[in-house]
Amino acid sequence: MAHNNTIFSQMLQLISRHDFQKCVDRHNGDHRTRTLRSWDQFIHLLYAQTSGRDSLRDITNGTASVKEKLYHVGSKPVKRSSLSDANNKRPWQMYEDLFQATLVKVRKVAPKYKLDLPRPLYMLDSSLLGLCLALFPWAEYGQQKGAVKMHTLLQADGSLPTFLLITNGKVNDGKAAKKIPVPRGSFLAIDRGYHDFDLYNQYNNNDIRFVTRLKTNAAYDVITSRLVDESTGILADEIIQFRNAATKNKYPHPLRKITYRDPETGKKLVFLTNEFKLQAVIIAAIYKARWEIELFFKTMKQNLKIKSFLGTSENAVRIQIYVALIAYLLISYYRFTLKNQFSFQTLYRLFAINIFERKSLVDLVQYGGSKPPEPLALRQLAFL
Repeated sequence: MAHNNTIFSQMLQLISRHDFQKCVDRHNGDHRTRTLRSWDQFIHLLYAQTSGRDSLRDITNGTASVKEKLYHVGSKPVKRSSLSDANNKRPWQMYEDLFQATLVKVRKVAPKYKLDLPRPLYMLDSSLLGLCLALFPWAEYGQQKGAVKMHTLLQADGSLPTFLLITNGKVNDGKAAKKIPVPRGSFLAIDRGYHDFDLYNQYNNNDIRFVTRLKTNAAYDVITSRLVDESTGILADEIIQFRNAATKNKYPHPLRKITYRDPETGKKLVFLTNEFKLQAVIIAAIYKARWEIELFFKTMKQNLKIKSFLGTSENAVRIQIYVALIAYLLISYYRFTLKNQFSFQTLYRLFAINIFERKSLVDLVQYGGSKPPEPLALRQLAFL
């Protein structure tokens, strides 16, 4: 019988201890550490994300019960108080660096998005994570509410988050977007919450082709109109210039306005873009791809632990979110490389149930945890 390490140990093979230690050293993560190393902290937090643990006590009790299996991933059981202190004091930036290092590996195996485009496609949006203001006073959002925002840049290939900006819930999306490094020479799908002509000009100057929705109260002049094929859902394709002098000063270029009727819902949508060459129906498809980031936020909130937190400090919240993203990348990596038909949620649950079982991760992913079928020759021997 073949020997297998635990599913947890096999998942961790994607993360190099050398790369991890470089992230720690870069931010002095183990400075004056006596009992709990940053690796131990990471192992316990990743275990929480991949097994559905809800509290520090739940985490430490769970790892203490499998002490010998924890040893094989280079860790050991820790005290609840030590883990809490580490979450509050260890620099969250080292987990941001680890997320980026892991992302480099996962992007290499990510499948191409179904829409064939001459540029890479990205989506930008934010998601609000509600917090109790009494417990998280630093995250003020309303008079009696607390919240943080996850401003996320998602690549269409593989639905992978490529950059994250965590802010107070009050921060405007357009203001945050100016700090997010969208790759030069790409397509970007954004909603009306990012309507900012300074931002549009920033994108235009960096050869970024954005597609968004036009606000209903916009005042503009039509420069030219193009012929359209209404059978494709395109009702109008126009080149426009905004009238307001202040707007022209911020964005002195013409824009393209496309009116589209969705054949499924019958709803009329009006798009705004600085892409003039592609067919109008492709522009509509680019905006429709923005739904991928909505699905990403839904997947994160339904499966990983980002709606309730293990610590109340801003540092602890940031660490937990980044570890959740790393868990998302690890699960996505095995979805891509093992080419199974499982959804993210199904694969996550398989990992959660079997996290410390000694099974082949390949067999778990390919056969859903059931025993793989025997070769035909072996089955025929049973009748001899």
